[in-house]
Amino acid sequence: MTHAPAQRLLSLDAFRGFTIAAMLLVNNPGSWSHVYAPLLHAPWHGWTFTDWVFPFFVFISGVAMTLSLTRRAQAGADKPQLLRSTLRRGAVIVLIGLLLNAVPQFDWDTLRWPGVLQRLGLCTMLAAPLAIYLGWRAQAGVGVGLLLLYTGLMLCIPVPGADGVVRVGSLEKGQDLASFVDRLLMDGHLWAQAKTWDPEGLLSTLPALASQIAGLLVGHWLATPRSAMEKTAWLFVAGLAALWAAEVLAVWTMPINKSLWTPAYVASTAGWACLVFGVSHWLLDSQPDAGARSRWARRLHPLVVCGMNALFLFVASSLLAKLLAFWAPGGQSLKARAFEGLQGLGLSAINASLAFALLFVAAFWGLAQFMHQRRWFITV
Repeated sequence: MTHAPAQRLLSLDAFRGFTIAAMLLVNNPGSWSHVYAPLLHAPWHGWTFTDWVFPFFVFISGVAMTLSLTRRAQAGADKPQLLRSTLRRGAVIVLIGLLLNAVPQFDWDTLRWPGVLQRLGLCTMLAAPLAIYLGWRAQAGVGVGLLLLYTGLMLCIPVPGADGVVRVGSLEKGQDLASFVDRLLMDGHLWAQAKTWDPEGLLSTLPALASQIAGLLVGHWLATPRSAMEKTAWLFVAGLAALWAAEVLAVWTMPINKSLWTPAYVASTAGWACLVFGVSHWLLDSQPDAGARSRWARRLHPLVVCGMNALFLFVASSLLAKLLAFWAPGGQSLKARAFEGLQGLGLSAINASLAFALLFVAAFWGLAQFMHQRRWFITV
């Protein structure tokens, strides 16, 4: 536990807080049988609000990485030392993800190896040498190269699907190259609901790294001496351009698809990330009037406090969610009892499910506020 680092970018904390609050909301309905459509992932191709959340975290990690490493380099840290510390942080994040997957019933034979934190950690480790040793132009080149490589592999290499039929360029569940690689290397350790593929698999980490590189590039832009208003304006321009590119890529290459993390998905979510972050940056860092910035800082304070302990909130919420779902005194889980209690107040099933999720978010905002008041900031 450490004190908050100096010179934090308030708008980035608010954006991170928005993202963790969204993740808590979509991950914790009262019942998965009763959820409003925008709070579920798209069944396959396409996207919903929920499909924003994970790539926003990857994007934010890239922005923070550039700003942090630049500041530490200016303070005199040498590059090998920066690389070692960043690789160590990524490895710790991967380990935390594996430990979360092992709760509540550890079984090595069926333990899921991939996961959200595992992908975040891998992207952090893979992006570290790019962020430390390459300039923004080279980073952009690597990002584009990763998307071209992934597209070529997915569309041109024949592989047997889960049904044993060999296909070229298939993008259906369990029939694509990414799922074949996952079965080949991690059979028995994939997402339990799919078994033959994983939404956080190995090959799709390549385009996920491109999402992190998008964040690196935005970090470089924020580190320039240009005015805050100009930075915000170009965030909006970049976001709109990326959304246009996503539509082109969806037609020419592969559709927007979160599980496959297609190039169109990278461009779309990076575009939306630039727009949402641009709004945060405009409100909190670009207002010419100090009084206006102060008012918006008060209004967005709940997001800021969540953003300053986002990783801790994710881990703690995951553990609590598992406790509520698996602890069943009397044969009924605590979560089911709470859901029925909300229905008993006269709410419809779908609104009771939403109310449970909102109360879950509120509880963790209270925890974040408690920690912020005591200046407890947990980092890895």
